[in-house]
Amino acid sequence: MVRNPNRRTALVDAAVEVLAREGARGLTFRAVDQEAGVPNGTASNYFTSRDDLLRQVGEYIHVRVSPDAERLAETMAAPPDKSLVVRLLQELLTRLQVDRTGYLALLELRLEATRRPELQAALTRTISENLEQNVRFHLDAGLPGDRTTVVSLYLAMSGLMVEHLTLPDVLPEEEMTEVITALVERTQVSGPAGRR
Repeated sequence: MVRNPNRRTALVDAAVEVLAREGARGLTFRAVDQEAGVPNGTASNYFTSRDDLLRQVGEYIHVRVSPDAERLAETMAAPPDKSLVVRLLQELLTRLQVDRTGYLALLELRLEATRRPELQAALTRTISENLEQNVRFHLDAGLPGDRTTVVSLYLAMSGLMVEHLTLPDVLPEEEMTEVITALVERTQVSGPAGRR
């Protein structure tokens, strides 16, 4: 059977929506088919198992929340200083606020991965690769700091995003820029990029 890549993407998008709304226990082929508006049995033609579906959702979420290449190029035209790091982190948070569902689905996947060793291995690989891409991007762009800076900001932003996207009233929206700026100021090291 020839499989349509656009249909596969639509099914994975539907799975993200179901996962965010219903949690991992609610993610069934039937629920994905209904969310995607396709005939029952369609998802089972595209994914070998529920584990395969979960793995593909984990890989896809990072694609879904990646920055638009043109917009990123515009942002990167600025000097590679702390203010650019702040702007990049603010744009990340904005993308995740726009696609809150994608981030909530990722949180659900992380929880499910604690119970499924194969999913944990796949998600660990995907997240680790994403983190290393961020480190390379930061260093190659000549942004201030080193690998430890990027990892520290990643961990701090992960906590901020969980807080803001699950309990948005804990930290008011108007404080986000101030908090992100403080994170960058307190995490950054002085001197050329890549050196402490």
